[in-house]
Formats: sequence, structure tokens, C-alpha cells
Amino acid sequence: MSIKLSTAAELEALSGASSKAVSRLTFLFDDGKFTEVGRFVKSGDALSGVITAFGYVDGVPVYAFSQDISAKSGALTKEGADKISKLYTLAAETGAPVVGVYDSYGADVSDALTSLSAYGELLSKSANVSGVVPNVSVVCGVCAGAAAMLAVNADFVVVTKDSELYVSPNSGISDLAQHAADTGVAALVADDDAAAFAAVKSLLGRVPQNNLSPVPMYEFEEPTTAFGTDALSQAQAIFDEGSVKELYADFGKAAFTALASIGGSCVGVLATNKTDDKLTVHDSAKLARFIRMLDCFNIPAVTLVDTEGFRNDEKAAKCGAVKAMAKLSHAYAEATNIKVAAVTGKAYGTAFMALAGKGSNSDMTYAVDSAVISALDPLTAVEFMSHDKLAGTDDLTAARKALADEYVKNECSAYAAAQSGAVDGVVAASQLRAAIRESIEIMAGKRAQRLPKKHSNIQL
Repeated sequence: MSIKLSTAAELEALSGASSKAVSRLTFLFDDGKFTEVGRFVKSGDALSGVITAFGYVDGVPVYAFSQDISAKSGALTKEGADKISKLYTLAAETGAPVVGVYDSYGADVSDALTSLSAYGELLSKSANVSGVVPNVSVVCGVCAGAAAMLAVNADFVVVTKDSELYVSPNSGISDLAQHAADTGVAALVADDDAAAFAAVKSLLGRVPQNNLSPVPMYEFEEPTTAFGTDALSQAQAIFDEGSVKELYADFGKAAFTALASIGGSCVGVLATNKTDDKLTVHDSAKLARFIRMLDCFNIPAVTLVDTEGFRNDEKAAKCGAVKAMAKLSHAYAEATNIKVAAVTGKAYGTAFMALAGKGSNSDMTYAVDSAVISALDPLTAVEFMSHDKLAGTDDLTAARKALADEYVKNECSAYAAAQSGAVDGVVAASQLRAAIRESIEIMAGKRAQRLPKKHSNIQL
């Protein structure tokens, strides 16, 4: 039977949440100040197991909850779920971001069915605000079972290096935090709580407050990095000095995703030449989810294309390569935010179509003057079109390469692509920043309409 408390002193004595749960919120909010909501709510004779609060992060209103591991091991109770549910409702009504801090072994096993129903309601509330306000999960301890499902539904997941994120225990994985990064669940891995919340504050400062707010604007400096051959150096040469923040670095190793700014205006960066490898299923998933996130909050997307395409070997086929390619192309085509693409190296076949194709996949497409744009890998193309010339040659490899070089020069140059209308302009690498910036600025008032429907049926 629950003990009834009636005096202020008794309530205050009960409401002292763990210093760890409180300190995490002080890391998040400006000057460590926040207003707690439902402070005296109990679950039986104990605390509800979660702190719910609101405050400001860099002057922007934010709602947050922090699970209290000292109360029933942070287990979610109906009362705790009701507190979190209220935050989601307020966030939806006021258009403010939600930050969830997870440190819990899961549902309250003493009332398991009620707790599972409570998690079901929270999953519904989380889905309702998805794409409306930014939702960030911070895993600072254990995040298990249904709690893991709720946490991973956020737009961004930040984990500390000693945290544990899993649905079922005994998985045999020794480093669960790194596993979350390797599988694309975690956007970032932080050394400790302080670093995790510094990352969260940086993320919130780079995205709009909600889906109706304009993108953030910053003071900026011109970039000083030379335009190189890899994604990071190219991004650092195009976008404002020091503004490029890579996300999901350990997942989809050939692809690059980041938030940055150009001319002080927030943008998303997607690139395909972090490595020289062809795009895998993981790369496609990484790029597809990132473009969808950008579209949710109307953040302009800049895609840097330099790839020979998608892996098409037996392993890729078994992993669902065609499905992944369709998902990526669909995600780009469905997005109505500003989309600017630049071919900075090679762009072959379906990769060019999916990432930089004219029409719905890109509003404006540029090519660096040294770019190679081809419907097929040039070596494959000459096998089809110049098979007779290869017959009987003494050095087949050298002959094939010579014909491929000729094909690239005559048929696949940036200028040939411009003449056919495949790209909108050809620029030197040193001019690419200006071209992208001007394109984003002129399209600032972009309005796009889609046929009325609940949602598209994207391959997942």
C-alpha cells in the first residue's frame, strides 16, 4: 500500500533524485538551470524513476527527461511514463525539441504488463513528434529492452563509451557502445557525460527548433582547407571554416554525412568518397536516412558525388543491394528540401541517377571540370561498344584501357554532360563553394508539392 505524504517536508525528503540524474540535466541546460515537472510524482512508495524538466539550450526552449538509476534501477513505471508522455505532448504543442537521457534496465518487472503498455504509448508519442521537433537520445548507462527501442527512434542517438544499448542481454558483444556506432544506431560516441551533452548542444544548435522554423544562422569564416580527393577535405574546402561535424562516422565507411554551414546557413552534407570503395548496403542506408532527416526539418542538402557506383558482387546481392539502392533513390526523390549536387570525381550509372540526377533527385547539379560522368564504368562500356576493336589484340588489358581513356575523354567529360543537359554547370574546384552557396540562397523560397497521401511506401 502506498504511503500518503501530506507535508512539504515529507514531499521534499522523497523527491531527492540521484545526483547523477540531476547532473546530466545541468550539463544540458544553460547555466545548469531547469524547471522540473512532476517532481513529487511517486510510484508506490518510491520515486517515479525519471526527472522531467524544461529549460533553455543556447537560448532555445527544450524539454528533457533523465532516467534515475537509483529508483528501481531506473525501471519505467506507469507514473514515470505519464511524466515523459506529458513532455512529448508539450513538445508537439509548442514546437520545442525533446532530449531523452537513458539509464535504465527497462520496464518495471513488478508490473510488467502495465509497463509494456506504457512503453507502447511512449513509442506512439515519439513517432508522433518525429519529423516535427528534433528528438535526441543520450545513452549514459544501461538502455535495455523496450527502452532501447524508444531511444533508437530519436533523430540522433549519442552514447557514452561505457554505456550499454541492447534489446536482449547476453549478446556476446563486448563493446556495446561501439557496436551501436558500427551498426548506424549511434550518431556519435562520447567519452563521458559532459562530452555527450556538449555534442547534444552542438546538434541542437545546428538544426531548426521544429519543422516550421528556419535553419539556424551563424557567424562564419571563409574556409582555408585545400580541395582534396576525399570527402572530408572537399567538405572542409566548401563549407564554412570549422563548421563540418561528421555523424555516423563508423557506419557505411564509403559514405560521409555531416552537418555544416555555408555562408553562415546550416546545411547537411552527403558524400560518397570517404574511401575509394563502391557503395555498400550500409552506405545506402546511411545516406537515405540522413537525407530524410534533413528533409524533415527542411535543411538544404549538398551531395558530393565521387563513386564508381554500388557494389554488385555476390555478397552485395545477398545483402539486398538492389533494395538498398531503391531505398536511397526513393529517399532522395521524395525529399522536398533544397538539394544541390556536385560531381567532384567519378559518377557512374545508377549512382549518378540516385544522387545527382536531374528532376526530383537534385534541384541543381554541378560538375567539377575534371569530373567523369558515365552511364557505365568506361571499361565495361568499351567491352559493349568496341568489342571488335579488342578482338585479336596482343595486349588486351592495354587496349581496353586505351579505348576506355578515349571514351572518357570524348563521351564522359563534365562538358559532355553539360552539353547533354545532365548537369547545370561546370566549375573549377575553387569555384564550387560559390556555386553551391549561390544556389542555396536563390532557392531559399523553394516550395514543392506532392500528391495527397499518408506517406510513400519506401523500401525498408
